[in-house]
Amino acid sequence: MHAFIIEDDYLIGQALRDMLERLGFTEFSFARSEDAAVFGAPEEAIDLISADVRLLPGDGVRAVEAICARRQIPVIFVTGYAEELKDRAPDATVIQKPIKEQELAAAVRKALRKTNLSG
Repeated sequence: MHAFIIEDDYLIGQALRDMLERLGFTEFSFARSEDAAVFGAPEEAIDLISADVRLLPGDGVRAVEAICARRQIPVIFVTGYAEELKDRAPDATVIQKPIKEQELAAAVRKALRKTNLSG
C-alpha cells in the first residue's frame, strides 16, 4: 500500500513513515509544501494521504482538495491545529500532534473505511 505524506517537518514525516510501515504500508511519497504536494502527487495509486494543515510554504487542506478533486483518496490530517479544521473540513479524519501510534492506527482504519463506504 502506498502512503503520500504531506509534512514540512522532516523528522515528523519520517516518524509517520515508520508508523505507517508498521501498519502495513510499503511505499511512500513525500511533499514538504502545498505546491510540491499538488504537482508531485504520483499518478500511481495512492492508498492514503497524511497531511499537515499548515505547511511552510502553503496549506495542506488546499493541497488535499486539489489532489482529491481528480480522484478519491482516504485522507488523515495530522496537525497541531485541529481546531482550524472544524470549519474548513468538518468531516475530516484528524489526529493532533504529537502523534500517538494507536491514534494513527485508528485514524487510518477510519479513513480507509469511510472512503470504501462512499466509493
